[in-house]
Amino acid sequence: MLLKYFYDKALAQASYLVGCAATGEALVVDASRDIQQYLDVAEAEGLTITHVTETHIHADYVSGSRELGAATGATLYLSDEGDENWKYQFVDDGNVVLVKDGDSVMVGNIKVEVLHTPGHTPEHISFMITDTAGADKPMGVFTGDFLFVGDVGRPDLLEEAAGIANTKEPGAREMFKSIARFKEMPDYLQIWPAHGAGSACGKALGAIPSTTLGYEKLFNPAFQYDNEDQFVDWLLDGQPEAPFYFAQMKKVNKEGPTLLNNLDGLTKLDRASLDAIVESGGLVIDLRSKEEFAKAYVPGTINVPMTSQGYINYIGWFVDYEKPMYIIVPDGADADAIMTTLRSIGIDNLSCYFAEEDVITGDEKTMQQISAPELAERIQANGLVLVDVRGKTEFDELHMDGAVNIPLGYLHREAKDKLPEGHTLVTNCASGYRSAIAASVLTRMGYEDVVNLTDGDDVWAQHMPTA
Repeated sequence: MLLKYFYDKALAQASYLVGCAATGEALVVDASRDIQQYLDVAEAEGLTITHVTETHIHADYVSGSRELGAATGATLYLSDEGDENWKYQFVDDGNVVLVKDGDSVMVGNIKVEVLHTPGHTPEHISFMITDTAGADKPMGVFTGDFLFVGDVGRPDLLEEAAGIANTKEPGAREMFKSIARFKEMPDYLQIWPAHGAGSACGKALGAIPSTTLGYEKLFNPAFQYDNEDQFVDWLLDGQPEAPFYFAQMKKVNKEGPTLLNNLDGLTKLDRASLDAIVESGGLVIDLRSKEEFAKAYVPGTINVPMTSQGYINYIGWFVDYEKPMYIIVPDGADADAIMTTLRSIGIDNLSCYFAEEDVITGDEKTMQQISAPELAERIQANGLVLVDVRGKTEFDELHMDGAVNIPLGYLHREAKDKLPEGHTLVTNCASGYRSAIAASVLTRMGYEDVVNLTDGDDVWAQHMPTA
């Protein structure tokens, strides 16, 4: 048996290839949309991808299962659990087999058993792996978004992101039952999750790639509760804000993602086109660093710097999947590679881009910046409003006195109701990254006096009164 691990740092997403050396067959679990990595590894190992599966209808990225099935002719094994709202709609593709709890599939000598593990989503399944060539007991479990290192999948996404009311508490209770089932399983089982630290699919995911069930029983908070109501209260408390694009990912992965061969490539446009698009209200994301953006930016564009590995998660808060989106590509960056990254969260309506060297002259508008010591001197100024764009949990733990909390992803929807006109708005966050994005969002919305606090919370907490 061969086990290969793949990790997308931008999405904190893990996928796996399991191969049987004896027969040359291979299974891919929870594939991302960029399937070349699996094809390359399979070829290098002398394997043929014959089986493709996924643990659930993903919310945070476009699944590569359909893409990989089309490219290889492999059979897709998809969950048939859950109610009618969570059934795959592309089962007529011809290479799809629906599976339920208790079903098993052989990949050469490798036995793959299906376990229904609802809670994160109703249709969620996990896969228990036994290498029958050398053992009669399972080695480990691909747990998807059910069980992570140090955490479990959040049950509130259907309600918070997909808008399906009254699902988070029932989901939490299903999660309690799934955990109870795993409490009875052997401690030696390896646990291979689908996400690591940085994912919004849980609230406290560990950064190491795998764990054992015995270790999780000892140290994962989810395993410490015997009372269901207490477990539900713990699980639902403190979950991070769910990005709006999660609802679109659920829809895409349920209906079946468009195959990449059917999408257009990128066309480069000029400054006149950029000005016209911005004037018409089109969404243009400037991927340059926050420092470069502050020096010269085109009003109406939003700055989401590529300097953060998870930059696409922030873009996902603002994209309208029904309209075209455009990007300003920094000098030296690969536009096609960026397009591939953006397509991982379903931004398929990206067909045009702007090169920094073609559209930024240095004569554009500048973004006001302020340091924490400077802010401390000006804080008494009449009309100064602090806009804290961190998450609610972060804000509740520590914030500057008098600050208004609007998490970054909600800013474009809530600013008009919560922020006054005619005042200086100072954006802040934990590092200066989210606040830079926020400042560009507010200027796009028409606020004229916006200042970005460049210092993070480790600095502003020393200079400003906190609550």
